[in-house]
Amino acid sequence: MAKWGEGDPRWIVEQRADATNVNNWHWTERDASNWSTERLKTLLLPVRVESEEGACEVTEVSKLDGEASINNRKGKLIFFYEWAIKLAWTGTSKTGVKYKGYVEIPNLSDENDVDEVEIHVSLAKDEPDTNLKTLMKQEGAKKIRDAMKTYISTLKTEFTQGMILPTVNGEHMDTTPPVAPKAEDRKTATGSSPATSQSKSIGVKIPTCKISLKDTFLTSPEELYRVFVTQEMVQAFTHAQATLEADKGGKFQLLDGSVTGEFVDLVPEKQLVMKWRFKSWPAGHFATITLNFTDKGGETEVCLEGKGIPASEEERTKQGWQRYYFEGIKQTFGYGARLF
Repeated sequence: MAKWGEGDPRWIVEQRADATNVNNWHWTERDASNWSTERLKTLLLPVRVESEEGACEVTEVSKLDGEASINNRKGKLIFFYEWAIKLAWTGTSKTGVKYKGYVEIPNLSDENDVDEVEIHVSLAKDEPDTNLKTLMKQEGAKKIRDAMKTYISTLKTEFTQGMILPTVNGEHMDTTPPVAPKAEDRKTATGSSPATSQSKSIGVKIPTCKISLKDTFLTSPEELYRVFVTQEMVQAFTHAQATLEADKGGKFQLLDGSVTGEFVDLVPEKQLVMKWRFKSWPAGHFATITLNFTDKGGETEVCLEGKGIPASEEERTKQGWQRYYFEGIKQTFGYGARLF
């Protein structure tokens, strides 16, 4: 057994007056159950769909049983959520006849992909059959699934703020957790250069990494470039509010503020370089994302290079770009399907 004050310095906190959790090395947990309950209600209650048959809308969240939490270990966030949900819905035909029913979601959890979560739509007892049930089962279920996707996205972005401490240098590429200096070293550094220490933001360095993605779109570089820099088109493929200024130094904000950044360089039809971050990342920390567009004769190849990604966010960032950007663009504008 190590003596007091010896051993792995990343575990030594007694010498810090504030007992700061250095580099988030210790296990921390945050209960997200109450926040999740309110967030799910806010997202599910506005669900409404219409067709030539009439309209259906969610009128009540009658059951919301479960829990959610986030754990941080060595700077890596681990998400846990499990919910059983029951909704009440009302359908109104074009002639004004009302029908009542229920939507049951037995297992919304981190163990299942949201696209695989079961959504059961039914009519209330003694209600006659109606085409509005089909409307709710098809279009209504899609909107409910979208609401669940938004919940998971915001749980992993908005609610996680502060769980990873800020960096001193956002571009630090060391993938090993930094070692805390000895007490005498800290005293020497503090006493010898107070001006220097005050000029930098206080925090700890986090490990970062690089990512790369490649995909092909059935459109021209000119058209695909326009999708990334046109506000209305960005809102279309993200299905959320967005603001952007497609100029050098111009700011952008996507997915209702979950993603923000700034355009660093724009070469029409060729390249986009941007500072980019998730809202949940340490304050002031931006990754550098570069998109290169290559004309492949009727197709456009996009190569993404990302630098300065928090190491704990590597997979989430790659999946987010693949799913919400690349797949979203293909599904929205038809750039992924060949027409014969």
